[in-house]
Amino acid sequence: MRTNIKPKTIFTGDNLPIMRGMNSESIDLIYLDPPFNSNANYAAPIGSKAAGAEFKDTWTLDDVDNAWLDLIEAKHPALNRVIHAAMTDSDKSYLIYMAVRLLEMKRILKDTGSIYLHCDPTMSHYLKLVMDSIFDKNNFRNEIVWCYQRGSRTKKQFSNKHDAILFYSKTKNYLFDFNAVRLKRKKTNMKVETDSEGRTWQIKKDTKSGKVYRYPTDIGTLCPDYWVDIQQLNRSENERTGYPTQKPLALLERIIKASSNEKDVIFDPFCGCATTLVAADRLSRKWIGIDISEKAAELVIDRIKDDQGLFQDIIARTDIPKRTDLGDIPRYNAPENKTLLYGEQGGDCNGCGTHFQKQHLEVDHIIAENVGGTDHIENLQLLCSHCNRIKGERGQEYLISRLNQK
Repeated sequence: MRTNIKPKTIFTGDNLPIMRGMNSESIDLIYLDPPFNSNANYAAPIGSKAAGAEFKDTWTLDDVDNAWLDLIEAKHPALNRVIHAAMTDSDKSYLIYMAVRLLEMKRILKDTGSIYLHCDPTMSHYLKLVMDSIFDKNNFRNEIVWCYQRGSRTKKQFSNKHDAILFYSKTKNYLFDFNAVRLKRKKTNMKVETDSEGRTWQIKKDTKSGKVYRYPTDIGTLCPDYWVDIQQLNRSENERTGYPTQKPLALLERIIKASSNEKDVIFDPFCGCATTLVAADRLSRKWIGIDISEKAAELVIDRIKDDQGLFQDIIARTDIPKRTDLGDIPRYNAPENKTLLYGEQGGDCNGCGTHFQKQHLEVDHIIAENVGGTDHIENLQLLCSHCNRIKGERGQEYLISRLNQK
């Protein structure tokens, strides 16, 4: 399915409603570097390129979160059990936030696509279970350990010097170009020979079997699942913007090279200072990004202009896109929709559960149109007039939370 969004588009806003407006199976590769549930707040320093960018990474469980859990339980019971296994309310709130967004990411990802979720040991064990529930544990490909020198220093435990990147495919039919991410072969004590064509080889002989192994020096080694050759950015590096959780371009370039081809669509729903988008642009990929901060749109324009040295036709949007992959469907309040829904719900209001005659129930969008909801039958329900007035143009989770308060 083709994307309904033009390449080189950066959205400002909450990524959930924006993703709801994206076509299904339209993205080739997703990389996300979301909040880590670090219980801290971040802001770029004054005077840096990213000055003004900030985000909160603290979480509190509320009635709306609990309502989301009810909705998740109805369609995704295994995922619901994972979230309930969280030890604290803060962890549950964070996992609910992530789960509803990851479900949308699965929908928009092509069957041949892959997703890389960047996290750290704070929540990586829970996020692994969430990803197993959504993408299927059989589609888990790697836990990549990104090791670096900078970071915490402590004498009370081993210093924290790594992040985790969870790599999943959507199906077994996915792209992985191992040749594109080979590592430069290191110099060793192995004997080096040159053949008749002038090509050099490292030679290793097994002393027990006598077998001789030959490795061409012009072809790198296969990349392992621990990455020690890419370091965090120091303060003096040119690509540094001051964004508090900025990742190096080399990290994103490796991921993009491994799991996409030129002209594929790369998507980052937490694009921050736009490193994913800059790396994708540099590698001749199409890209789409979302960030809650207006600063991200400024940074992607400035960074790509600086990187390419040319004017780039970058689109900045603050609206919610309209899906174009649903085909011709009846208007939400068409009589045939009401008849079908009445049968599916057994005549009960999908809010309070009270039974009504059909003429006393109203067709409602589960996800409101103003936050990406469509007229597709899967997004429709019947509510009594009282529940419909309470819900208004808000989501079903709001209605459930209000009803649970009574």
